[in-house]
Amino acid sequence: MKKTLLSILSSLVAGSALTVAAVDYTRLVNPLVGTDFTGNTYPGAQMPFGMVQLSPDNLIGGWDRIAGYFYPDSTITGFSHTHLDGTGAGDMYDISFMPVTLPYKADYTSTGESLPLGIYSTFSHSDETAMAGYYSVRLQDYDIRVSLTATPRCGIQRYEFPENGKERVVILNLDRTMNWDGTTDCMLERVDSVNFRGYRFSDGWARDQRVYFATRFSTPPLRVETDTVAKKGGGKGIVARFYFGTGGEGSPTSEGLTVCTALSGTSIYGATQNLQAEAPYDNFALYLQLAHNEWNLHLGVLNAGNTPQEGMPQMEAKEYDERVRKFYTALYHSMLAPTIYSDVDGSYLGPDRHIHHTDGIHYSTFSLWDTYRAAHPLFTLTNPDRVADMANSLIDFGTQNGRLPVWSMWACETDMMIGYHSVPVIVDAILKGFKGIDAGRALDICVQTARKRDYRSLGTYIDKGYVPTGVNDMGGNDDWSMSRTLEYAYDDWCIAALADHLGRTDIAREFHARAKNYENLFNTDTGFLEPRQADGSFIPGFSPVAYGPHVCESNAWMYQWSVQHDISGLCHLFGGKKKMGKMLNEFFTFTEEDASNRPLFSTGMIGQYAHGNEPSHHAAYLFNHVGQPSKCQEYVAQICRELYLDTPAGLCGNEDCGQTSAWFVMSAMGFYPVNPVGGRYEIGTPLLPRLDLKLEDGQTFTIIAKGVDSKHFYVKGVKLNGMPYRKPYITDDIIHAGSTLEFEMSDKPCRRWY
Repeated sequence: MKKTLLSILSSLVAGSALTVAAVDYTRLVNPLVGTDFTGNTYPGAQMPFGMVQLSPDNLIGGWDRIAGYFYPDSTITGFSHTHLDGTGAGDMYDISFMPVTLPYKADYTSTGESLPLGIYSTFSHSDETAMAGYYSVRLQDYDIRVSLTATPRCGIQRYEFPENGKERVVILNLDRTMNWDGTTDCMLERVDSVNFRGYRFSDGWARDQRVYFATRFSTPPLRVETDTVAKKGGGKGIVARFYFGTGGEGSPTSEGLTVCTALSGTSIYGATQNLQAEAPYDNFALYLQLAHNEWNLHLGVLNAGNTPQEGMPQMEAKEYDERVRKFYTALYHSMLAPTIYSDVDGSYLGPDRHIHHTDGIHYSTFSLWDTYRAAHPLFTLTNPDRVADMANSLIDFGTQNGRLPVWSMWACETDMMIGYHSVPVIVDAILKGFKGIDAGRALDICVQTARKRDYRSLGTYIDKGYVPTGVNDMGGNDDWSMSRTLEYAYDDWCIAALADHLGRTDIAREFHARAKNYENLFNTDTGFLEPRQADGSFIPGFSPVAYGPHVCESNAWMYQWSVQHDISGLCHLFGGKKKMGKMLNEFFTFTEEDASNRPLFSTGMIGQYAHGNEPSHHAAYLFNHVGQPSKCQEYVAQICRELYLDTPAGLCGNEDCGQTSAWFVMSAMGFYPVNPVGGRYEIGTPLLPRLDLKLEDGQTFTIIAKGVDSKHFYVKGVKLNGMPYRKPYITDDIIHAGSTLEFEMSDKPCRRWY
């Protein structure tokens, strides 16, 4: 992108024609999905995987407003340039602008967990528009139309003021505090009549986060005023007001004001270079067209068309349209993170606080406990040009930090969640043959991380073969011992697979043995995997339906299935396919007598299955392993139909940086990676009558499911390239051969077709 963006911009300025997609996929995307209920998404403007997430903020604290915006609210306090997509903890909200006219409205009262709103405006959803790469809203109290778009590293704002004779002011707030994040220091300086630059440093989820920026106004402000507040530690907070007069005929802002802002994690110089490279013109329409084109290219890699199959009744056509909108909205959400973190010249700040350089793109914001499951396997199909750079970003971070990242953003390791799930992302990329990754270096940092005995009970895990209960070495009250054991065992298997690939038999032997540690949690008396105490005993009276400190954001029922690398071994522990099948059926049907004690993350429940959180995301596909594929199809179809909606409350749980939506995209294609490493995909049930996946080499992988609808979701038979196919899974090789996978659908459960 960095080599071609200026030439693309020049072509657009010169009026050169660009390729226009046959289908405008951006209009099939609803960025408001997930902004209500528990989704925690933001509706603003962003390029695919962009460093900038330019979006409105309500500036009200709490769980519901972690993304800065909550659909039921009616106020906007600013438009900031960084946001997190559907996470369970809040941060960012950097470099916030707010246009007003004088006198402005302000509220400095504080209630509950919320800080004062400060300067704000009310707004109405009837005056709001959101699509891929674009957001627009009218600020009712000032009658100002705000429009947003973005380049990869720049946010572009357009303000249209009313002609009412009131003073026009733009407020830049570098001293915001919201949801864990608070300013520690900032700086603002004027470069010339229209250019300003500075930084905001903050502490929050990301410690010592450093955001540098360069801003250009399309017309010079008449004057600038600043308020400065002293911060603890010697820093300061700044709120600046840029005055642009009262408008009127001939006023520089009579046709609107454009504000272009570039970010950087390295320096003011880096932000300035990013601004010059990506936003050299004061032309909002130009950047909007660029974002529109870029999103169409990314979304168009999976083509469902925009019309139903011939002969579909009207009711089915309506259903088809809804499914297509849900599909492209999910595909859009899957491409908001990880985010670009390097400047246009390849520079980026490492966790060692030194500036490094990459010849590709360095990425940040890795929610790995979530995204290793489906999002990263999806990228190997939909965004193959980014896979090696993402893997290298993890390897580089690990090298600079001494261990691989767990949950990293803006050069900071947050240590949120468990496992070391950089490993499956890196290993999957190497095993699938992606070029430009040093596999030997990758294995070294994977092994170094896994042998780090002083990190999160790894020494005890290595010695005992499990993490014992009662060890709280993660900074909280929960030990999450059962979950950590299972997550470590999976990552260990991935290391063994990479060692096998490289012929490192010594390492492979060590980590294949460690990958079996999940067996140490099996209680033969109860038939469940359970937390284990330091003396080797199991907790007396332990209930798999109970939520407690030993299981991460789940209960033991949900974590039973977290042995993605050895389903046959798990099945053997449970007593064979028949018994495991019985357990799976009970898992999806059993509801505890009192469900009132379910925690916040247990949403999207079907029995004990919680689709609103990640640990059991693959569980429905395990029915294939016990000879009950129709059960897999029933539950996958139910989840797609009932737990994903084309509404603001359309997600049943946190989006979690794309994992929730990636599950939907993969499942809608008709298959899912139970084991995210190695390229085997369990067949489920497709959502659409046809999907064409455009492959990097110019070939197309086609999925056909004629007659599929809300009743016809059972699979009666499968053909591969016109021939009967007798396996419950497909492989990466089949996809990349440009094959055609054809499903015969039925409205009745079918006997095994494989």
